[in-house]
Amino acid sequence: MTEYRVPTVPAKTIVTRTKNNAWFGTDYTMNLYRGCCHGCIYCDSRSECYQIEAFDSVRVKENALLLVERELRAKRKKGLVGTGSMSDPYNPWEKTLALTRGALQLIERYQFGVAIATKSPLVQRDADVLNRIGEKAPAIVKMTITTAEDALCQKIEPHVAPASKRFEALEALSRAGIYCGILLMPLLPYINDTKENVLAIVQRAADCGVKFIYPGFGVTLRDTQQLYFYQQLDRLFPGIKAHYLAMGNNYVYQSPKAQRLMDVFQTACEKNGIVYRMTEIIKQSQRGTKTEQLSFF
Repeated sequence: MTEYRVPTVPAKTIVTRTKNNAWFGTDYTMNLYRGCCHGCIYCDSRSECYQIEAFDSVRVKENALLLVERELRAKRKKGLVGTGSMSDPYNPWEKTLALTRGALQLIERYQFGVAIATKSPLVQRDADVLNRIGEKAPAIVKMTITTAEDALCQKIEPHVAPASKRFEALEALSRAGIYCGILLMPLLPYINDTKENVLAIVQRAADCGVKFIYPGFGVTLRDTQQLYFYQQLDRLFPGIKAHYLAMGNNYVYQSPKAQRLMDVFQTACEKNGIVYRMTEIIKQSQRGTKTEQLSFF
């Protein structure tokens, strides 16, 4: 029998304080893994500032759960722990290692909240722990979905579950009582920034019973990440790079249709009872928890 091995990387700390809690109310960030194997052509985490070598290879942080427990126990202030900002917590390793599940159990034990960003249906596995966390504090699942079309999804996010499977996961989470929604970002100019795509995602989200969608009508590009993105454009979408070059050397490349798409998006969300403003999402995520009555944060 072949011994199961996983690459590791040293870590001194895992749960770190955020500069502010404007992003979904998160007070702390937690990344148990380093690198990501989804292969998304637009990922900002490829940027030089993050100093992640061999980004497409997933590595586990050494003594991850020991560090998480020690750091949560030492926190004087409870708060919301965000995970998934730099590496998807439900990568293929997680199915066997269950580090994310272990961290969620620690978050439950020490009575913190959690906000998960992922592209993987594996998050459904942990619905039981998320429900228990949600009894006392916010427990949020944010599923990134950038296109309603599986064929396009497999081009721009080639090594992760297609959009249809992510919608199915959201429907299952919603039925399980988990507060969940969609990160509709990035909408890549000249690729998936269409009215038809936005409306299809909102409608499918409504059918799945999700509570929120938070959009981003453009993409950020810089240094090594920009170079990688342009290489993928030449390979997958010949001719599209010229439109980006014509927009200048920016950090934010907003869709030329951004305002029109926002108008369409807002109308569709309001018609379906889906919230999309960050302040409303944060407030809604706290309903039914002790956070509403007690000083959780």
